[in-house]
Amino acid sequence: MSTPYPFTAVVGQTDLRLALLLNAVSPAVGGVLVRGEKGTAKSTAVRALSALLPQVDVVPGCRFSCAPGAPDPACPDGPHEPGPGAVRPARMVELPVGASEDRLVGALDIERALAEGVKAFEPGLLADAHRGILYVDEVNLLHDHLIDLLLDAAAMGASYVEREGVSVRHAARFLLVGTMNPEEGELRPQLLDRFGLTVEVAASREPAQRVEVVRRRLAYEDDPAGFATRWAGDEHEVRARVVAARALLPKVSLGDTALLQIAATCAGFEVDGMRADIVMARTATALAAWAGRTEVRKEDVRQAALLALPHRRRRNPFDAPGLDEDLLDRILDEFPDEEPDPDPEPEPGPEGPDGNGPDDSGPGDGGPDGGPGGTPPQESGPDAPASDAETPQSPQGSEPQPSAQENGGAGPEQAAVRAAEPFRTKMLSVPGLGEGASGRRSRARTAHGRTTGAQRPRGHLTKLHLAATIQAAAPHQKARGRSGRGLVVRKDDLRQATREGREGNLVLFVVDASGSMAARQRMSAVKGAVLSLLLDAYQRRDKVGLITFRGAGAQLALPPTSSVDAAAARLEQLPTGGRTPLAAGLLTAHETLRIERLRDPSRRPLLVVVTDGRATSAGALGGDPRELSRRSARMLAAEGVASVVVDCESGPVRLGLAGVLAADLGGPAVSLDGLRADSLAGLVKNVRTAVTSQSSHTNRRAA
Repeated sequence: MSTPYPFTAVVGQTDLRLALLLNAVSPAVGGVLVRGEKGTAKSTAVRALSALLPQVDVVPGCRFSCAPGAPDPACPDGPHEPGPGAVRPARMVELPVGASEDRLVGALDIERALAEGVKAFEPGLLADAHRGILYVDEVNLLHDHLIDLLLDAAAMGASYVEREGVSVRHAARFLLVGTMNPEEGELRPQLLDRFGLTVEVAASREPAQRVEVVRRRLAYEDDPAGFATRWAGDEHEVRARVVAARALLPKVSLGDTALLQIAATCAGFEVDGMRADIVMARTATALAAWAGRTEVRKEDVRQAALLALPHRRRRNPFDAPGLDEDLLDRILDEFPDEEPDPDPEPEPGPEGPDGNGPDDSGPGDGGPDGGPGGTPPQESGPDAPASDAETPQSPQGSEPQPSAQENGGAGPEQAAVRAAEPFRTKMLSVPGLGEGASGRRSRARTAHGRTTGAQRPRGHLTKLHLAATIQAAAPHQKARGRSGRGLVVRKDDLRQATREGREGNLVLFVVDASGSMAARQRMSAVKGAVLSLLLDAYQRRDKVGLITFRGAGAQLALPPTSSVDAAAARLEQLPTGGRTPLAAGLLTAHETLRIERLRDPSRRPLLVVVTDGRATSAGALGGDPRELSRRSARMLAAEGVASVVVDCESGPVRLGLAGVLAADLGGPAVSLDGLRADSLAGLVKNVRTAVTSQSSHTNRRAA
C-alpha cells in the first residue's frame, strides 16, 4: 500500500481543511461537497482525512463493523455475543462512478436463495463504509440509480437489499464526501441537500504558493515515506485535537441567542426546509468544540452559514452558489452575543515543520497532476470567466463595433441581451427504443423501470424474473428427482428481467444569431426559450451542446457536455448580427453529431434548431443559400437524426420558412409560444412526425 500524502502538508485551502475537520469532530454534520476546477487537491485532501480519524471498535469477524457495546440486532452476521472488541483504523471507501448496484449495496446469491432458502449475502461498499468515510470522486457523474441508493442509505442509516421476496438489511452510517468539477454538470437537488457542507476551491494565483505546492509534491514523489515522516508530528497534533474536540462536543452549549441567529439566517436567505437549520446548529457546535470552547458564539454561526447555506440557496442549476456576506452580517447583528469573550481564538491548525502557519499548510496540494490550491472561493464555479473569448460583448458606444462587412454585410454587431424568464416546456423525445444512459427523456431498455419480458442472463444475474424462472424449471422437476416441496432450480433456469425506462439524450441546440434575430425583445424571448429547454435537459439528465451561426459561418460555442449551466452562460453572452448562414449551422451540427456518435454510440441525439428559417448567406461554401440549407437538412434527415424547429418568426407577415426547414429535417416546427407546457397550442411528443401529420395537426389547431 502506497504512503498517502499527509493532510497537514497540503498548501492553502483553509475552508476545505476546516470543513473536513469539522466532520471529523462531528460526523452528524453530514459530510462535505467539494466543488472546484481540476488539479486543486480535492481528492488529495479527502484521502488524507482518514488518517486523522480516531480508531474504531468493532466486533471481531463482523463484516458490517458492528460496535461491541451496541451491535446491530439485524446484522446479517449476528447475533453477536458479548465480548471484547477489536480496534482498527477508520476506513475511507471510494465509490467509483461506474460502479454497479451490486457493488454498492451488496450481492445476494439468488440461486441459493431460491433452491436452499439461504441468505448468502456478499457485502457491498455501503457495508465497508459503515462508521467511516464514503468518498465519491466526480459525484456529479454518478448514475441516477446509484444516487437513489445513496439517498436512501443516508436518510435511513441502513442499506436494504430486496430481491424477489428475499430481504437483507444492515446498518450503513457513514460520512459522505464528494468532489466535483462544476464544468461537467451539476448534482440533483435531492443529493445536493444531503451534503451538510459545501466548499468552493480554486487554484492559487500567487506565485509563492504555487512554488510551495510544486516543491512539496516533488519531495513527496521522490520519497513518500520520508516526506510522511517529516509531517508525522503535525499529523499527530491534528489527530489529538480532533479527539479532544470530540470529547468536548457533548459539553458545548447552544444557547437561545445562537439558535435565534441560526433561525433568522436561514429565514433571511429563504432556505427551503429545516435541514439547513439543523446542519448549521451542528456545525456551529463543532466549530466551538474545535476552538476549545463550551459555548457557541456569533462567529461560529457566521462560519457555519458560509459552509452550510450556499448550496441550499440555489433555485435552479443556473444560479451560482454563494452567500451575500453583507446580508449575513446584518442578520447576525440583530442578535448580538450577550457576553462576548475578548480572548483570541486558537489557530485552526498547527504550524508545519517548515514554520508555515495554517494559511500555508492546509489543504491545497496539487494532487496527482501537481495543480496548486488556495485562492478565494469566488474565483471558481461555473460563472467564473474561462477565457477572453467567453466574456460578454461591450455595449454599443464603449468600444468600436465590427463593420457591416466583417459581419457578413448585415449591419453592426449587437450587444448581448439578457434572456427572458424561463418557463416549463413541453416534452420533446426521440422516437423508438434506445439503449443509452439512464435519464428521463426517451423510451429505452434500462436496468430500472417496468418489466417487459425475460431473457437468459448475460453475465451476472441482477434482476430475476421469478415467473419466467419457475416456468423454465418446472418441466424438468421429475427428471431432476424432485421429492419434496422445494423447486429444484439450476443455473440454466434463471431468467433476467428485461425492463423499459427512460434514457438521457444528446440535445444539440443550433441557434440563429444573425441580424434577422437582432431585435432586442425578440432575441430576449429566443434566449428565454432556449434557457427553458436547457433547464428541461438538466431535469431529464441529458447532455447538451450549443452551435451558433451568424455572419459568414457557424461556431460550436459549447461542445456536448453534461454541464447545462455552462451552456446557459454561453447563451447569455451570445451577441447577434450579420447575415444568416443556416447551411453552415446545419453542417456544423452534422459534423458534431458524427464525432459524438463515435464517442458515445448508445446516446441518441435530438437536434433543436432555433431560427426564423431565413438563409441569406452560403458563407465559404458558395452557391444558393436556401438550396444549400435544404440539402443540409435533408442529409440530417436521411441519417435518422430526430429534429425539431423552434420557429422564431414574428409579426403580422410571416414567410413560413421555418416550417419548410422542419419538413426537410423530418420533424415538427413549433412556435415560441407553442413551446410552453401550459400553452393551448399542441406539440407532438415524437419529433419524427411525417410532414402530412404536421399539416393535419396544424389544421386541427386552426379549426
